[in-house]
Amino acid sequence: MTETLPALVQRATELSRDWRLSSVRAWKQRTGALAIGYLPVYVPREVFHAQGVLPVGLTGAGDDLEIIKGDAFYQSYICHLPRSTIELGLNGSLDCLDGIVFPATCDVIRNLSGVWRMQFPSKMSRYLDVPQDFDRAMGGVFYRHELEDIAREIHERGGRKLEAEALRASIRVYNENRTLVRELLTLRREAPWKLPTAELYVVLRAGLVLPVEEHSAMLRRYRDLAQADAERRPRDQARVVLTGSFCEQPPLGLIKTLERAGCYIVDDDFVPVLHWLRGDVCTEGDPLANLVTAFLEDSIDSPVRYCGDGTKGQELVQRVDESKAEGVLFCAPSFCDPALLDQPMAQAALDGRAIPWTSFKYSENTGQFHVIREQAGTFADSIKLWSEA
Repeated sequence: MTETLPALVQRATELSRDWRLSSVRAWKQRTGALAIGYLPVYVPREVFHAQGVLPVGLTGAGDDLEIIKGDAFYQSYICHLPRSTIELGLNGSLDCLDGIVFPATCDVIRNLSGVWRMQFPSKMSRYLDVPQDFDRAMGGVFYRHELEDIAREIHERGGRKLEAEALRASIRVYNENRTLVRELLTLRREAPWKLPTAELYVVLRAGLVLPVEEHSAMLRRYRDLAQADAERRPRDQARVVLTGSFCEQPPLGLIKTLERAGCYIVDDDFVPVLHWLRGDVCTEGDPLANLVTAFLEDSIDSPVRYCGDGTKGQELVQRVDESKAEGVLFCAPSFCDPALLDQPMAQAALDGRAIPWTSFKYSENTGQFHVIREQAGTFADSIKLWSEA
């Protein structure tokens, strides 16, 4: 029987909320291979894949889990994600993982890598430092050394040795996945009523736990079903860019609330690992060098990636222009230093172009959205009034 659009979205929703990682456990039982988790925002999944490892993106448990033990490790004035991650580790939900890679994001995630190492000494715990100098002779050499170290440790723990031809094949597979992601994001910009963000979001998030080949098949199927649905018609809603949600992911209910409040989200920074690289990675020559070059020269702008002085906010303005958005929603997790420290500079760039914006904060376990709905609805209404004036 052919899978329907509602069935596909339901399956993706279940995968995106599967904090017990049952699909990962099933994959490990079938293959006997390693599964290594990673925290947002970006890791070189191609390296894991080439070594026979399933990369598993961890985004906490939302409002499905009460944090008890995890709160003993962190102060109340930091974001929710690290406490949630520790809670999942301590209650056994992440037992199927052979380790976790913690990419350079902020001081809290750096600290979390150390906490994880102390609590789970038999598991791999690796902090992935990334360059802030993008010269190939400096940052490139440094980053390559980081990737080689990770590959070596994975091999020592039972993964395949990293071989050039296997890495090229993995790059091709992930290039295909990124192409599909870009295609869906473009289709949403053109017709957001065809691909509502609350729906697209869970389809993308499913890729954090699925093998990349399975996720690409899901993306193709979703694209075809969504485009073929003739009952989806445009509404008079405000086109907005949502920014700030690159690490701790927002609750699905928050995204639905924004859309019900009259906003078409035509651009966002959710699950950035899926679109961190703007284009394809070259498959000719040295594949590891190509991955390094792609990170240095073809990454999206992000609060956790260094941008030159005076450039903060310009990429956001460009995203507004390219998506034909009418306003911006700053939607950041509470206490997210990278997002909140960048926000004033981004707001100044928007003010310089007279682009409307509003801001609010959330945590991954937020369950009440009434205030946000009123704020977003008022913002959307005011945009429509201004645009018609």
